[in-house]
Amino acid sequence: MEMKKRIHLELRNRTPSDVKKLVLDNCRSNDGKIEGLTDEFEELELLSTIRVGLTTVAHLPKLKKLKKLELSENKISGGLEVLAEKCPNLTHLNLSGNKIKDLSTIQPLKELGALKSLDLFNCEVTNQSEYRESVFKLLPQLTYLDGYDKNDKEAPDSDSELYPEGWEYDEEDEDDLDEEDYDEDAAPGDEEEEEGEEEDENEEEGLSGEEDEEEELNDREVDDEEEDEEEEKEEERGQKRKREVDEEGEDDDDDD
Repeated sequence: MEMKKRIHLELRNRTPSDVKKLVLDNCRSNDGKIEGLTDEFEELELLSTIRVGLTTVAHLPKLKKLKKLELSENKISGGLEVLAEKCPNLTHLNLSGNKIKDLSTIQPLKELGALKSLDLFNCEVTNQSEYRESVFKLLPQLTYLDGYDKNDKEAPDSDSELYPEGWEYDEEDEDDLDEEDYDEDAAPGDEEEEEGEEEDENEEEGLSGEEDEEEELNDREVDDEEEDEEEEKEEERGQKRKREVDEEGEDDDDDD
């Protein structure tokens, strides 16, 4: 799924300014660029773009409230100097699995004064001698590098902040977003209105079914009452005939 289309579907009935977390993992980016993300996402605090084919972050909009940026398993080899301007309040940056070969590539991250956690796992730069000591010296604001602090103490798990509780991310999860319902020109909220209409129709059908059942029950009660009345009338007719027969028998006795 293309990135722009994925963003539209992720919005659902929200406006960009309502979104604080946006997960775009495994969607396609054209020409290795971030597309569909604008300055309107002014409240965004977490952005995840894992495995989307990015080669640059140059087209990242200004996201002043962004704290966590997931860029792992892409093809980024440089251009990180734009992050200080675009995302000045970043605290967590994951660049693992990218094409970062030397320390000079990450040197611009020094301008990110709030940066506490940096991941470079599976990047070529990690093969350099005294890699960890060099990075901590280059970026003194860091607390954790590749999940551990200077004393090799593991960082607390923050995955729960990336994905909702009880939900484990899978590469097929984006297929759950119904592409058939996608309308590029539809305004956010249209999907909710359609769902509301369907619910109303279902409720009307349910009420109609209840009314039919109640009507059928009433009809059965009427039939039972009519049947009882008919039986009473038949019994009365039988008793009347019996009285007539008895009276005829008495008349015959009188004649004798």
